Amino acid sequence: MKRFAMEQLQSWKEKGKRKPMIIMGARQVGKTWLMKEFGRQFFPKVAYVSFYNNKRMSDVFEMDFDIQRILMNLNIETGVTITPGDTLIILDEIQDAPRVLESLKYFCEDAPEYHVLAAGSLLGVAIHQGVSYPVGKVELLDLYPLNFREFLCAMGEEALSGALDSKDFSIIDNFSDKYLFWLKNYYYTGGMPAVVDLFREQKDYAGVRELQKDIVRQYRGDFGKHIDAKDLPRIRMVWESIPIQLAKENKKFFFGQIKKRCQKCRF
Repeated sequence: MKRFAMEQLQSWKEKGKRKPMIIMGARQVGKTWLMKEFGRQFFPKVAYVSFYNNKRMSDVFEMDFDIQRILMNLNIETGVTITPGDTLIILDEIQDAPRVLESLKYFCEDAPEYHVLAAGSLLGVAIHQGVSYPVGKVELLDLYPLNFREFLCAMGEEALSGALDSKDFSIIDNFSDKYLFWLKNYYYTGGMPAVVDLFREQKDYAGVRELQKDIVRQYRGDFGKHIDAKDLPRIRMVWESIPIQLAKENKKFFFGQIKKRCQKCRF
């Protein structure tokens, strides 16, 4: 799939004063795919490490922030000889190893010649007690589900996407029927990459809905990883109330309605 964020990564790669970059985004919006594809296209070597259930590498960052020691461990873990300029270092799922987030400050200060990408979910990266956020030492890139133009490209309609970008309304008006057809499909599928990919291959609306439900279940299952157990009922109430409230005519979410419901349930 074509992701327009790739152009931002290319610009980051060529910067003279480059900082490590954190790709922020919800789960399953394509952060890992984007980083790997960027490395595949633009670097001779990629050193990829995921910190999901990876205690060995998490412990490497718990000791200290000696960048040369960290690089030696990354060499061994990935089997890639990391060299400045031609190796992309990818640190994925850093919400499971919060000290990795802190280490980016030292990559920026002590080893700016290395290209370092990191990624984590919004829930995991935003707050960690006892961890110093590297303010001013990292760049941020927010990744979202596919927008309509990216969806058009995924459907093989690059020309329609390009016309939207050019804002040539004579072309847009002339093909309004095609735009409406794909817009309706975009509304139905949403922009999650896995869902779009399934629809692109199979055009199966029932399969799309099942995959969407599965993603929602996974989101719900993630709540307990990031909050105290006592807050879990409240979070689930908010989550379940979102579609109900946004389905109303004014399309607004009122937290006060949730609060009243919580008080009634004594949560």
